[in-house]
Amino acid sequence: MEKVKKQTATQSQKLMVFVLTMALYGLATLFTELIPSFQVGIVEFSVEYFLFIPLTLSMLFDPMSAALGAATGELVFSEIMLGQFGGLGELEKFITVTIGVYIAGRMVANPAKRKMVGIAAMTGVVIQQLLGTIVDILKVQFAVSDFEAVAGLPESVFATEGFAFLNDVLFSGILFCLLPTLFLVPKLYGKIEPLLGMQPRSRETYLGAINIKVVLGCIVAFAVAVCSEMLAESGTSLIDWEAGWAGSSTALFAGMIVAAAAALIVLIFMRRGAAVRVNGEEQA
Repeated sequence: MEKVKKQTATQSQKLMVFVLTMALYGLATLFTELIPSFQVGIVEFSVEYFLFIPLTLSMLFDPMSAALGAATGELVFSEIMLGQFGGLGELEKFITVTIGVYIAGRMVANPAKRKMVGIAAMTGVVIQQLLGTIVDILKVQFAVSDFEAVAGLPESVFATEGFAFLNDVLFSGILFCLLPTLFLVPKLYGKIEPLLGMQPRSRETYLGAINIKVVLGCIVAFAVAVCSEMLAESGTSLIDWEAGWAGSSTALFAGMIVAAAAALIVLIFMRRGAAVRVNGEEQA
């Protein structure tokens, strides 16, 4: 019972995980802006995201804190810090990223099991990409978004979106999500948790298995994402603005500095907290 209590994260620990994930993933999304895409025939290869960062943290710490931190980091650093905000249109990506990372984090009861880590990482990527694809298809089907269909083939939206889905999953999903997560989770497992005063997650101590409540919550959240994207595409985006310096290199590097500084501050606090706990145990 003592182990179970220790595994339950406190509010301060969850906040640390949230801020750390937000800063690291925000920095990563800004870095992807500097990576060029390249095309081979009809196939375009581009780095969509470094989702391995929140996936790793969600499997080691509190899944919801890591998921919300990732979605917030992308919104704050790759949108607002770059001088642009799409109002309701930003909610769809926020929710799909949160769902994907959250589900992946809850799937892993024991991070030492590399096979389960790999399955969860790919599941999180597939869920996030699939939900986004479904939203894009629905926008076309309900005629709230323009789409250049192939002449004589109204169903071409399914082929186009399906191909984009497979391309993102197989390229970014494997190279920049699955492989780094498979390496980092076992490498950090048991080493990073003490920095927050937590016991490493294990099958005996983890209390976050997926249940019907989680599934229903994700379904409701996705319904909100679909509705918000429909409203945004139809012209009801509420708060929608773009600054004069939007997309500039100055804004990009300023955002990277802020994100890096925030991540460094959190790591320093984590290290100091760990040192204080160690000193307290030695004195006791």
